[in-house]
Amino acid sequence: MKTPSSSIAAQRAFPAFAVLGATLLTIAPQLGAESIRLDRAIVHTVSGPSLTNTAVLIRDGRIAAIGAEASAATADRTVSLEGLHLFPGLIAPGTILGLIEIDAIRPTRDTTEVGEFTPDVHSWIAVNPESELIPVARANGYTHAQAIPLGGIVSGHSSLIRLHGWTIEDLADRRTAALHLFWPSFSINTSPRPTGGGRQDQWKSPEDQVRERDLELRKIDAFFDEATAYAAARRAAGLAAMPPLSIEAAAGRKPASVETNGFTVVPAWESMLPVLNGEVPLFLHADDYRQIRSGVEWAVRRKFRTVLAGGLDAIRIAPLLATNNIPVAYEHVFTQPYYETEGYDAMYAAPAKLHAAGITVAFTEGTDRFGASNIRNIPYAAAQAVAFGLPRIEGWRGLTLHPARMLGVADRLGSIEVGKEASLIAVTGDILDIRAQVKHLWIAGREVSLESRHTRLYEKYRNRPRPNP
Repeated sequence: MKTPSSSIAAQRAFPAFAVLGATLLTIAPQLGAESIRLDRAIVHTVSGPSLTNTAVLIRDGRIAAIGAEASAATADRTVSLEGLHLFPGLIAPGTILGLIEIDAIRPTRDTTEVGEFTPDVHSWIAVNPESELIPVARANGYTHAQAIPLGGIVSGHSSLIRLHGWTIEDLADRRTAALHLFWPSFSINTSPRPTGGGRQDQWKSPEDQVRERDLELRKIDAFFDEATAYAAARRAAGLAAMPPLSIEAAAGRKPASVETNGFTVVPAWESMLPVLNGEVPLFLHADDYRQIRSGVEWAVRRKFRTVLAGGLDAIRIAPLLATNNIPVAYEHVFTQPYYETEGYDAMYAAPAKLHAAGITVAFTEGTDRFGASNIRNIPYAAAQAVAFGLPRIEGWRGLTLHPARMLGVADRLGSIEVGKEASLIAVTGDILDIRAQVKHLWIAGREVSLESRHTRLYEKYRNRPRPNP
């Protein structure tokens, strides 16, 4: 992944930018200190009941009061939301938003790192704040997204980004959100060796395929065993209380105040500490039920906080997931049924069946070539699941509270509660209704424009010159 660099021109312009930055820093506290009352809304708290004709008070970027207390409090500004539905901002887990712009143009793709095991990769530093796809996702209610790195087996750490800001630092809400492990496939290609053509050297027997898979599984075990041994040696060196060093410090550029007692710091292993300590979850990417079973049993043995990502066959392994309290970031509502014996609605009904089995389900678009541009359509996947048996409240939670819980930010995001961050959306109807339109969006108490490339093009061509009749 690329890292930010500065040009000579930018360096020459530094004094002007410094003055501008100082001005913005002076203005920012004043903006953040503004109190806003959102009045007469239909408030869907998501964590509790929905409230009609209710006020919500925002102060210092957080929800200060709800209901009668909010109505009675003084506010710098009041925004009438009469007839509008107020929801928590939507959160998209397991995406490549900000890391890709146009799949067919290589310079706009920054999703993949070289190497099989790259835990010290952190996706936030490669996010493009100027991506045209961020406002598109925002326009349909998304305030946050999880940007994940791809490539190899352990691809690195994803980051939770807020969908508004000038710089990558502005967007980085939680720089270390989860570690990503892509479990080896258990599918076997049983096609016979080709008799002609230039692909004979690429053919592998079923036995060879099994050996390669087993080798990958042993590599995963060896990698995590080494990481665990490093953590134990770190504790033995008396560094247990010291938090994981930053990438810069782990590479030897540590501050003078950091004392490592002669312990040799390794960047890759430092990056593994949060998942080994249970501070961040392990996102296990798997689809086939044999692949899921193998990966989940392995993660349970190692006692990781685990989230299953993808989950095409999750319903076939539901008891194992439910017993071990493993949530699913489900991305296959609109995937064609995989097995010939399945009904047309197998994928539509899967979230309802997972919920009935006691499994938490969040909705995602995944990481394929349209994984960033189609984030705006995720609410309609939830709507389809609701139409096929998932309770409506679970459809809402699958877009808000459940992703927040998976990513460890439910203490401040995912529902409308006093004390939580005021990342909210005001919608003309149910967010699951394709006819509903997002009219207002706030991130941490600041209203953000809903303009996007789509709206600009709409206005441009709506006002195009027309021939005289």
